[in-house]
Amino acid sequence: MDIEALKTFKPHEFEEAATGYRSASDMASQAKDALEQRITAQMQKALKGKALEAAVTQLREVAKDFHYVQVECGLVGTALNAFAADVRPAQKKLEQALSEAAERKFTVGADGSVSYPAAGENPGGSPPGPGSASGTLSEQARAIQRQAGNFDPNPNYALAQDIANRIAEAVREATEADQKWAPQLRALKADDDLVVSDEDWADVGKDAQGVSGAGRHYLDSLPQPPKDGSPQANADWWKGLDADQRAAWVSLRPDAVGGLDGLPATTRDEANRAVFDEQRGTYQTKLNGIPGPPANEWTWITAGMYPAKVHTDEWMEWDRKHGDEYRHLKSSLHGMESIQKRFDSTGLNDLPEAYLLGFSPEGNGRAIVANGNPDTAVHQAVYVPGTTSNLEGIGGDIGRMENVWRTATDAADGKPVSTITWLGYDAPQDIVKDSPFSHYANDGAPAFNRFMDGLDASHTGDSDPHRTAIGHSYGTTLIGSAARQGDLNADDIITAGSPGVQVPKAEQLDVPKGHVWNQEADGDPVPDIGRFGHGGTDWDGPWRIPSDEVFGANQMTTGSNVSGHSEYWKEGSESLRNQGQVVAGHGENVTLKPPPNHWEHMR
Repeated sequence: MDIEALKTFKPHEFEEAATGYRSASDMASQAKDALEQRITAQMQKALKGKALEAAVTQLREVAKDFHYVQVECGLVGTALNAFAADVRPAQKKLEQALSEAAERKFTVGADGSVSYPAAGENPGGSPPGPGSASGTLSEQARAIQRQAGNFDPNPNYALAQDIANRIAEAVREATEADQKWAPQLRALKADDDLVVSDEDWADVGKDAQGVSGAGRHYLDSLPQPPKDGSPQANADWWKGLDADQRAAWVSLRPDAVGGLDGLPATTRDEANRAVFDEQRGTYQTKLNGIPGPPANEWTWITAGMYPAKVHTDEWMEWDRKHGDEYRHLKSSLHGMESIQKRFDSTGLNDLPEAYLLGFSPEGNGRAIVANGNPDTAVHQAVYVPGTTSNLEGIGGDIGRMENVWRTATDAADGKPVSTITWLGYDAPQDIVKDSPFSHYANDGAPAFNRFMDGLDASHTGDSDPHRTAIGHSYGTTLIGSAARQGDLNADDIITAGSPGVQVPKAEQLDVPKGHVWNQEADGDPVPDIGRFGHGGTDWDGPWRIPSDEVFGANQMTTGSNVSGHSEYWKEGSESLRNQGQVVAGHGENVTLKPPPNHWEHMR
């Protein structure tokens, strides 16, 4: 980058190229969605057999290719816009300096030096002669130049030196931008093997980090999301961005965009799917680089009179070096496979498209997966799983909401339904050590309230949707804490296998009277055991839970084929049918348990 290059630099050409890449990204996104949500889905509805399976497998690979193109072209477009934005101020600085030099009849050399003419008549003798000034960026050198200027009888010297310094600064700034962005753009290229591998997606993650780091100044210049903003404030911020600004945020900070409650489900899904594929590629690449556990994990030793089974020294050494990371990568990837399986199931058994509204593999993991678009749904249901829930086991929770979606859709009079699995908190991981404590629910409740409010802020229907909060086990405790801590944005609450909701009466759960529904199956031990940790207390007595008559919940039947703590969403069960009726807004069709016969009890 030199003076001539900076003079002739055309930022608009880079911005036009960025628009082209963004268009390619948008087209790839549309092609991916068409393959996943329409073509593959319709094929699976209409056809069967091995030929279908082979075709669907190939189409899914093509869809992944389009997603790769979408993300990488988005990064290229943002990088080009950011490069143009970084160079434009330097070019303006150069143009101003050159204009001032021309006005003063100074001559600017190709190297940035500024020649100035002789000064006017000097009363004390001959006029000061012409000279030349070279720009410098050193403060020490500038100080020397300023001092020299004080002794230079030609006043043009100081003016020329100032112009030369500004020219040097402009070229330096443009050079830094060029050196910063050139390697980032060179890195944004694909292999020529037409296969998007885990390594390719891991590389996308590195590309995204590189572009994000280089573009930090560019991103900072854009409108920022409100700090600790409400979902409605987030929604207003997003609506105020233009297409380039939205593309920049999705490309540079997909994790932030995907986690903002109040943004459209399609936007969050796009951002989170980029994070999902990048993280899955990164995790798989890391796992591939770790040696697997030794085959001889166990050995027998004699401990006193009895033999004991212990880990081998070889296995213990491996576990010390790699065990924690290996298990985290394996469990996280298992959960990601379950989420991908849901993506691939669109169209099977009439399942609607899936939306990834939140995702992180860190710690125990986070995942928010919707069946159907909640922004256009008339009926929404948000399910909170309980103790031991984590990313590794997310498949079972997603499956439960698939079942609810089917039963609710059957009962919804043709109106669209969206059911959401919300693993957006750190659930207790140990039934004995963790589940008796309330801080997991109390810490996660504010995030749940924000998510529920966000469903309102992003909804595009003509009227407010009907929304049901569904909790299982400790998930009911979180819902109760959310109602206790703030305004719970729900019309109905379903609790299943509840150990308590921190309040003693249904009326304290912040939904209309008669809209709290409870299920307790035969043989479920959690309600009676958990009440001593999470039950509510008032003048009626201590440790009240939704299963108690005095609590005031509608006691729904579960059916004879549902028992224990985990069968409330069993296909074809009365328990599942009742939940579907509530979600569809038809509480009048729910089958309730008969009230206790107090007279018989007294006899």
